[in-house]
Amino acid sequence: MKIQAVKGTVDILPEDVGLWQFIETKTRELFHCYGFGEIRTPIFEKTQLFVRGVGEGTDIVSKEMYSFEDKGDKSLTLRPELTASVVRAYLQNGFSVNDPFQKFYYIGPMFRRERPQAGRQRQFHQIGVEVLGTKESGSDVEVIALAFRFFESIGLGDVKLVINSVGDPKSRENYIALLKEALEKDKGKLCKDCHVRLEKNVLRVLDCKVAECQPVIEKAPQILDHIDSESVKHFEQVQAGLDQLKVPYTVNPRLVRGLDYYTRTVFELSHPALGAQDAIGAGGRYDNLIGNMGGPKELGATGFALGIERILLALKAKKCGDVKPVLPFVYFVSLGEEAWKQNFDWLFQLRDHGVPVEMEMGNKSLKSQMRSADKSGAQFAVILGSEDLEKEEIPVKELKTGEETKVAMYKIKETLLAKFEDNK
Repeated sequence: MKIQAVKGTVDILPEDVGLWQFIETKTRELFHCYGFGEIRTPIFEKTQLFVRGVGEGTDIVSKEMYSFEDKGDKSLTLRPELTASVVRAYLQNGFSVNDPFQKFYYIGPMFRRERPQAGRQRQFHQIGVEVLGTKESGSDVEVIALAFRFFESIGLGDVKLVINSVGDPKSRENYIALLKEALEKDKGKLCKDCHVRLEKNVLRVLDCKVAECQPVIEKAPQILDHIDSESVKHFEQVQAGLDQLKVPYTVNPRLVRGLDYYTRTVFELSHPALGAQDAIGAGGRYDNLIGNMGGPKELGATGFALGIERILLALKAKKCGDVKPVLPFVYFVSLGEEAWKQNFDWLFQLRDHGVPVEMEMGNKSLKSQMRSADKSGAQFAVILGSEDLEKEEIPVKELKTGEETKVAMYKIKETLLAKFEDNK
């Protein structure tokens, strides 16, 4: 029996990798322009990091994490998200003391044991940023604008942005109590998952997409009516900043983030090409996470995460971001051992000059090699036999037109390099 890939994981094949690299390249170009430096943290961390950072009552911690015991009987977890890991690295490496204001970005895989669906696997990939060491509204505006500009840069300028504020911890706590009281009255009209959320993390009820829950959610209290005055001022500043930058947005008072660490600004980006599950990125402010993880309590932070698989689906649906595969420019065809040796030498000489070239490594017929040359997509074929070696004139064939010219053997490398430069 053949061994299959683990459920919820997929192979990223060569024909797809070009689009991944396109996204990664655009990320690095734009994020560096905004002053962010790349950070790479371990794939697994101590389980307690995510319990404390993400929140014990979240679905991520209670249902979805891949946790295991190592040989030292310590519980480790494949990272389900990266904010907690970045904050851990920020504290462990002394940034909070020596240079508190930091701007990091990351690209990499995360792991959650969710039901696999389009654009979301159990191993999935995210692009994200974290701005650490500040509570200023300007940083919220910067990360939101960066997310929006990123989508514009890859051809997805029609993303929809919604924003909200969940207030400071005290007003959020008061709102949660009020929300729970209101939802308890209509508990019988909520789905089974919302019954669990009502007990463990009531804000997650507002995220529910089940149709039967919507009438209850619609009449529930809105958090914007219950946040503190400083959070109101902060949210007004965020909106003013986005208006100044002409970043289009909608205020959605039902938007909350299910993770425990969010405070004040929260936002979500969606794309219509993704259908019902249209979220393509989200983020917000988390002013208490650094303090909760043992760092200075006065240091705030903000950031976002974007789903690469979701981005790929949107790009393919819009037929934008197409990346041409790298095809060989020249295909060497060899007739006989001596011809093969000469072609093999030219093969690496041209590669050393950055020219993509290819040839058969085995002894195959002329017909078979020409079929491979046509299939490869190469523009030219160098067809070398023993007679050509003796005459020191080499046939160079343009595969698209069939036109063939003879090139002096000592000029073959120079000629092919010139043709390559002309075709750039």
